[in-house]
Amino acid sequence: MELREIREGETALAARTLLELRPAFGTPEAITVQADGQRAAGYRLAGAFVDGTQDAAAVAGFRIAESLAWGRSLYVDDLVTHPDHRDAGLATALLAWLDAEARRAGCRELHLDSGVVPERQAAHRRYFGHGMRIASYHFTKAL
Repeated sequence: MELREIREGETALAARTLLELRPAFGTPEAITVQADGQRAAGYRLAGAFVDGTQDAAAVAGFRIAESLAWGRSLYVDDLVTHPDHRDAGLATALLAWLDAEARRAGCRELHLDSGVVPERQAAHRRYFGHGMRIASYHFTKAL
């Protein structure tokens, strides 16, 4: 397995896996355009690549942010493993990569929001196993 940042111009390598988490985009091309558009605001991608595949088998979308509440932190927008590669430790490896990237960037914390639907229970166990905790409620309002 190779863990590395997916640079601008390589976003298509993450698209099929990102669609597993964000199916509303419909096509790899559409999610590639959206992700590339977010790069100007600091959005970055990291991927886990396994032998025999060109596309990333697991993907993390993240950004470095600063706020009064958290100081400098790494926020994980997206974390997903393609179904063909689940239960191989790829998301856990990406979380460790993100920890190292956060430390390298001088971050004090790593943050991640996760939906509270039954289908996310395995992901939640992974986050707890990685030493994460539930620190707050996240409120939303459709406008």
